[in-house]
This record gives sequence, C-alpha cells and structure tokens, in this order.
Amino acid sequence: MTAVGAPRRVTHARLAPPRGGVRNWWAKAWQRAVEEAAYGDRDLRRGKAAARRGEVGGISVAPGSLLAAVREGDDAWTVEIAVPVLDDTALKGLVEVVSAEAGRIAALLDGELSHQLVEHADEVGAELLPYGGELSATCTCDHYLDPCPHAIAVLLQVGWLVDADPLVLFAIRGLPRDELVAAVHDRQPGPSGGAQELADDVEVAADAVLRARELLAALEAGADVPDGLL
Repeated sequence: MTAVGAPRRVTHARLAPPRGGVRNWWAKAWQRAVEEAAYGDRDLRRGKAAARRGEVGGISVAPGSLLAAVREGDDAWTVEIAVPVLDDTALKGLVEVVSAEAGRIAALLDGELSHQLVEHADEVGAELLPYGGELSATCTCDHYLDPCPHAIAVLLQVGWLVDADPLVLFAIRGLPRDELVAAVHDRQPGPSGGAQELADDVEVAADAVLRARELLAALEAGADVPDGLL
C-alpha cells in the first residue's frame, strides 16, 4: 500500500476553537501527546493562546506530514510536522481490523472511533495514536526548542480536526480516507466494479457530513464561515 510519487495533500480549513475543549477520547489522547512533546508550560501556554486566537491557517495533511502557516503580529512562520507513518504490513492489518466488523467503516465516516478498534489495531502493529516523542517539528522562526510555540499551536489545531473527523488521524498515519474506504469495500463480496462505485458514493456522503460539522462548529463559535463550506 505504499504511495507512488509525491504524497497527496488535503488542506483543511481552520476550525474555530471548540467550546469546552475537544470532546472525544481520541482527540484528548492526541492533545496529551502534544503536551508530552512540549518542553515547558510557557511554550505550551503560548501555543494554546495562538491556536485559540486563530493565528493558525489552513492545515495541509499528507501521510506523515502536517504543514501550516502561523501568524504572529506582522510576521508569518511556516511549520512542518513529521509523524511516523505505518509500514505496509501495519496498514494492511489496519484495513483488516476496520473490515472485520460490520459497521466499523460507517462509524468512522460518521465521526466515531471506538476503543475496541484502536485496541485491535494496536494488536496488529498499527498504532494510530501517537505519543509525544513521535511528533517532530521544524519552523522558520528562530526558537531553539522543538516544538516551538508555533508548532504547538498547529498540533493543537490538528487535535480539533481529529476531534471532528478521526479519519484525519488515519491519513496522518499513512491511510487517507478514500484509500481506506476503497480498500475496505474491495474486501467485501460483490459484483465487479461495485466496490469502487460504492466507495465513491460513501466518499461523497462523508464529505457532506464533515462539511456540515465544520459549518456547525463555525456558527456555534460565531466565527466567519470559510467560503469552501458554503
């Protein structure tokens, strides 16, 4: 399942800060990893403040890579974050885990990630949730620690994305949503060509669900609605 050529990137619009923090357990696990990665409370506080002020732009996600610009006054910095991708064996195991029970792919597309799925994935060597030491970052600022507050801000906002759509986590680990959907449906019995057509239909429906969630989050926060959501 190794990608050929340059990794395909998907850019996610900036989300408004979630009221009361992230809601889902997997997003809280992501944010704990960010807190582990930070070298001190001061940098963590600066990163949280920058994220909540909306200083992080749209985040570009590709397997193993996160890319975003962060404003700071009149300056702008470019942050790139590396996260280890799963190897081919682990990716195949992950597809098998998602395919093993009816309803798992539908739940993921509906924004739900069960503890059981993550545990089963861990058992086949496909660890979805990173720990702090796996999050490495570079930034065009002159901060001497990794991650700098700008990178922490990006990582925290990625946690908001993961909270709304756990399949962002799959994409970061090396299995973008469309590839996962196609692989799962290829494993299901059916007439030739039907799996891909069904995957395409599910992909359209999943996009609609995600756009609706992002629109609702922006409206609830009183933020400007990105043009791409209308």
